[in-house]
Amino acid sequence: MTKQTNAVDFRMAAAAMKRPKAVADAAAGALLANAEVAAPPERTFAALLTNEVERWWKFPGVYRLKDWRAELCPQGGWSVCVAFDDGRRFDEWGEICAVEAPNRVVLTRHFAANPLIGERETTLAYRFEPSPYGTLITLREDGFLGRPQAAHGNAENWEKVLGWLDAYLCAG
Repeated sequence: MTKQTNAVDFRMAAAAMKRPKAVADAAAGALLANAEVAAPPERTFAALLTNEVERWWKFPGVYRLKDWRAELCPQGGWSVCVAFDDGRRFDEWGEICAVEAPNRVVLTRHFAANPLIGERETTLAYRFEPSPYGTLITLREDGFLGRPQAAHGNAENWEKVLGWLDAYLCAG
């Protein structure tokens, strides 16, 4: 006879595991990040890939995003301005490679004047999966080969950004 318990299976992720996590594989020139956010995939997709990013993607006292534009279809363009509080402005832009709304998006990403990566192009793939909390976002960014500081710095930044996204979605 098997004894039944109400114990939680030790293999289940703890609540603390929902926090954004990112890791860089500098040798491969890539980073991988994930987080669970408090909204369904459709809502999460819209918050991340429309001009709604201008409401929440900001680092108070440092920068915020402005002028988001995107044509969410294959070969569509996208662009955004990173406006720093000290008056500097840097542009980011790219092309949408694949869209399977609200489950997946792949896009290229160019940075103007990024001190760690220069004007090198990266490829960013987002995946949105329903989860008990809302949505599990997994993203992979490739294109950092030979730029280990950029890979690690962008991984750290993605942890912040995914945390801001969750806070925004929780509040709304």
